[in-house]
Amino acid sequence: MTTSLLSPGTPEKSLPDSWRGEIESRLAAGETIESWLEIDLDSRLQFARGLVVATTRRLLAHAPGAGTWESWDYRPGLALDHRDHAGVGTLELVDAQGRLASWRYTLGHNVTALKLLRAFEEQLASALSGQPVPLPEEMLCPKCKAPLEPGVEECPICTRETQVPPSTWTLFRLWRFAKPYKGQLLAGFLLTLASTAATLVPPYLTMPLMDNVLIPFQNGKPIDVGLVTLYLSGLLGAALLAWGLGWARTYILALVSERIGRDLRTTTYEHLLQLSLEYFGGKRTGDLMTRIGSETDRINVFLSLHLLDFATDVLMIALTAVILFSIHPWLAVVTLLPLPVIAWMIHIVRDRLRTGFEKVDRIWAEVTNVLADTIPGIRVVKAFAQEKREAARFREANLHNLALNDRINKTWSLFSPTVTLLTEIGLLVVWGFGIWQISKGEITVGVLTAFLAYISRFYTRLDSMSRIVSVTQKAAAGAKRIFDILDHVSSVPEPTNPVHLKAVRGEIELKGVGFRYGTRAVTRDVDLLIHPGEMIGLVGHSGSGKSTLVNLICRFYDVSEGAVFIDGVDVRSVPVAEFRSNIGLVLQEPFLFFGTIADNIAYGKPDATREEIIAAARAAHAHEFILRLPHGYDSLVGERGQGLSGGERQRISIARALLINPKILILDEATSSVDTETEKEIQKALDNLVRGRTTIAIAHRLSTLRKAHRLVAMDRGQVVEVGSHDELMAKEGHYYRLYQAQARNVDTELELTSLPTPVKEHAA
Repeated sequence: MTTSLLSPGTPEKSLPDSWRGEIESRLAAGETIESWLEIDLDSRLQFARGLVVATTRRLLAHAPGAGTWESWDYRPGLALDHRDHAGVGTLELVDAQGRLASWRYTLGHNVTALKLLRAFEEQLASALSGQPVPLPEEMLCPKCKAPLEPGVEECPICTRETQVPPSTWTLFRLWRFAKPYKGQLLAGFLLTLASTAATLVPPYLTMPLMDNVLIPFQNGKPIDVGLVTLYLSGLLGAALLAWGLGWARTYILALVSERIGRDLRTTTYEHLLQLSLEYFGGKRTGDLMTRIGSETDRINVFLSLHLLDFATDVLMIALTAVILFSIHPWLAVVTLLPLPVIAWMIHIVRDRLRTGFEKVDRIWAEVTNVLADTIPGIRVVKAFAQEKREAARFREANLHNLALNDRINKTWSLFSPTVTLLTEIGLLVVWGFGIWQISKGEITVGVLTAFLAYISRFYTRLDSMSRIVSVTQKAAAGAKRIFDILDHVSSVPEPTNPVHLKAVRGEIELKGVGFRYGTRAVTRDVDLLIHPGEMIGLVGHSGSGKSTLVNLICRFYDVSEGAVFIDGVDVRSVPVAEFRSNIGLVLQEPFLFFGTIADNIAYGKPDATREEIIAAARAAHAHEFILRLPHGYDSLVGERGQGLSGGERQRISIARALLINPKILILDEATSSVDTETEKEIQKALDNLVRGRTTIAIAHRLSTLRKAHRLVAMDRGQVVEVGSHDELMAKEGHYYRLYQAQARNVDTELELTSLPTPVKEHAA
């Protein structure tokens, strides 16, 4: 779509090239496209291509199979209705005389259809009132009402948060986890100090060994055996002492670092579990697994090995410098000349490595994400023969990871040899200066020998310190990614002054409830009172806000406006775990953990007896099929319930809900994905489950809600009708249209299945 076809700020993607020419030729001067929908089904539900376009003046459409375009100018009485059923969405254009046109599409286009519907209503209202269309609410900042760019959910004026690059100082935040082990850390530091001092003894003993034994022997004096024995014993004793102290400090600090790593993983995971569903909605499983697993391991290795080496290097350099200055100040100054240059290089390279390693961590998380997506969904991958596609995804992520690592290695490969070169040059300078000092009689050969021994250790440690820059920046990047989790505050906080519910009756009341996801209003102005023991059915097309309302009642999210009450108490004042212990949830796709059947049923009540588990299974009509399994209740369930049918998994899920005996029950499309016979079995189990409980049921099959005391019809985030089935049918409103649409779709499906020859589908 060219820019001229769109009104400013329109977030729609470009029109397909095959339609662009036809649309441009039909637009009048000054007429622009506001929204469009490419439909993919004809009236017989065969795949075919068509297009519906809402402009600033009219609605344009090219129905599948039609040879001409149709057009309807905006006028009073014109309306566009939307509904969906059984995976098929429908748009109907009507006026006071009746239906003008109808278009069908697969539900993959439903979001685009809702955008088209909104654009149609806005342009229609504008045409009738003569007023320009205001920017939609989701395109304005909720605080300052400034216009937002398409696809942006955070206002750049109100939100000044930027991506903070990882800093080495982040590692100091690990003190929070190291503090409980400060005694062991102090012992480790003292042992490090002692072992470092012990390693500095041998070079000091080489001075008298050279000056008092070897050089006099070259000048004709006999070797003093006692003196030699004394010096060699000192050298052996220093080596043994350094070995013993080094072993002790390594062992103690390794134990401490493992415990810090354990606490870090545990704290991060526990904090992650406390975060709301809103946080997980924007994160990938593989990324979170990498942070808790790989990043903590990297920090653990840094603490147990590299930090210890760094501390040893610093102590060695400091003590060596003190000894060198005590022996000969000028020679010590010459020895330390390369140090400022190396320090400057470390500072320059550190910043590049720090940001580079954080990018590598993010890309590595993408590699892990591919694995986390593919391995659990391997049956779908194989069923659709997408092995090559998934292998290509993994290869692409891996190549991206390789490219970033190559970029970092280019910097690092230049830095490390340069440090080595500087240390070698420093050693040559010491040799030259030392020989000149000996020739002038300022120092002895023993002093130069000791200096060279110390300088070798000094430069070795200096080179080691420069190499630690890399692992330090990796650990800093990992620590930042972990603290990004720990610093995140849950959008569903625990109450400061909690109110405890003694005996829950199950009354639920929603007063003026509204919820925004980012800047997008999902529900608004919802008022509803559900009496204890009452069964409520939530109905409406996809995207009408049914699941969002259930999530707010369960307090998976907190309301943006209004309040949700249980027995007259605001749910935000009740401890989260205490509140949710009164709610039983049965989902459309039940999730079972790897473990036994009994463990899965008892998930919400781990201390349940075998008798309680069996009683719950009987009530859920699951006992019979469980006994047919090889090991009954002790049979292992594969990951995500593999090995069981959909109906069997659903009945175990119902048994799980029954066992905790909740006062409030949520049924979210509990029977939509099973066959008719299985649905009957599940329905029997649900009849046992809902008895005496406040129940909120969501179902696309409206016939399954006949037993509900009241039906609540929702549309675009609002409650539009409340009443029994008969009452709502008599009103001939929103629920009536939903019910009639389902009946027509069922009739159409029956007609299609009775066709004498197969329908040949062609690609859209």
